[in-house]
Amino acid sequence: MLWLAILVPDLPLQVFTRGLTHTNTPFAVVDRMGAARILCANAAALALGVQTGQPLSTAQAVALALQLQPRQPEREAALLAEIACWAGRFTPRISLAPPDTVLLEIHSSLRLFGGQSHIENQLKEGLAQLGLRARLACAPTPLAARWFAACGQGLPARGDWRCGLDALPLAVLGSEGDCSAATLELLRGLGAQRLGDVRALPAAGLARRQAQSVSLLLARARGEQPDPRLWFAPPERFHHELALPAPTDSSEALLFAARRLFASLASWLQARHAAIDHCRLRLLHERQPATVLEIVLGQAANDEAHLALIARERLDSLALPTEVCALGVDADHLLAHVPRADDLFGAPGQARDQAMRLVDRLRARLGENAIRHLAPVADHRPEAAWQTQGRTQHGRQRPATSKAASNPEAVLPDRRRPFWLLPHATVISPQHYTLLGDAERIESGWWDDGDMRRDYFLAQRSDNTLCWIYHELSPPGGWYLQGYFG
Repeated sequence: MLWLAILVPDLPLQVFTRGLTHTNTPFAVVDRMGAARILCANAAALALGVQTGQPLSTAQAVALALQLQPRQPEREAALLAEIACWAGRFTPRISLAPPDTVLLEIHSSLRLFGGQSHIENQLKEGLAQLGLRARLACAPTPLAARWFAACGQGLPARGDWRCGLDALPLAVLGSEGDCSAATLELLRGLGAQRLGDVRALPAAGLARRQAQSVSLLLARARGEQPDPRLWFAPPERFHHELALPAPTDSSEALLFAARRLFASLASWLQARHAAIDHCRLRLLHERQPATVLEIVLGQAANDEAHLALIARERLDSLALPTEVCALGVDADHLLAHVPRADDLFGAPGQARDQAMRLVDRLRARLGENAIRHLAPVADHRPEAAWQTQGRTQHGRQRPATSKAASNPEAVLPDRRRPFWLLPHATVISPQHYTLLGDAERIESGWWDDGDMRRDYFLAQRSDNTLCWIYHELSPPGGWYLQGYFG
């Protein structure tokens, strides 16, 4: 087995800074346990003199523009779960290692992705799109991978990987709940500085000093004892939120944060070989109900860039009741996604995809009811054989203009029909037209007061225009132009 650890340093801080538009904004997280102190701060705050463990009043004195947020452990756990969902595109064997690590078993994925280095490179690029800074490391055991990641080291290029494990500092044991601070202090008192020094100590002596848990930890890390892990089960629905470092009503700042969630959603969909035609972007306020934006697509997609484009159009025209403190994205109904492969002549469906994306963008900018399309209706009368349709909030079609229900499966007549029908038939003089072919008799509409009796002809006008005309059989009769073929 080959384990890859994704360790997110300063996770309490990155929960908020992944939504930070400008990295030069000083920001820190406050630990509310006991006296309020700085738990962690970003580079801009550290440059101004803010330090970890500093009293809150002192930090605010040295950095007047410092933005603060209290630590939110529930959002830290949710972010780890989001990373695990996102990483499902690389392997289904994922395990959470709180408080700051996600473990991937990638041995079975090496051939598919072209090796360990390629997987690491794609993980780094993807984590950057999520707005996260992480340390990656691989090892044959999950515990060793996590310790290597914590120290920012990889496997030794030569020799036994266990030798590299022995060279790690003693402090890595503190990241495990099995090793208490008292045990670490005891080991330091015995002169141990690295894991190799601890392993050289007599196991019986460690057991007499209540430090036998350290021996077990080292054995698990070296693969000498089993280290079973619970596999992460990805949820059936996508439901994740992103907390903003400070409330804002700027559409650009909101779109910047929404892109992080859309990237996570796209990877979650790719892992499930699925797509969506509808998702929900929630804008959370402190003292107001959430503002909900329905993101509706013309066809199923799993592209975060397309989702972000539609969200931009909606956010630009949105009037917010108050500032937004967090965002959330929900996707409930998954659709099957069939990847489209290019052939020798390019991508034949690309033009249709681009057209549908244009329609989606116009609908987002102009409104749901501003964009309609034609649909056939099972009726012989030309005026009643079609109708326009809009789209509901959940992507379903709805009739807009006709009383008759549309029927997508309606069988179109086998006779020729013009693409251009006039809004109202106009009276013509038949001597200017040459009839081509036999008449098509249409008698229909007796049930809805639209009774008609007509003989339709394909005709050529004196200027060579191909027309569709008819002879009215009911009184007062006459000839009429119904449409043009071109």
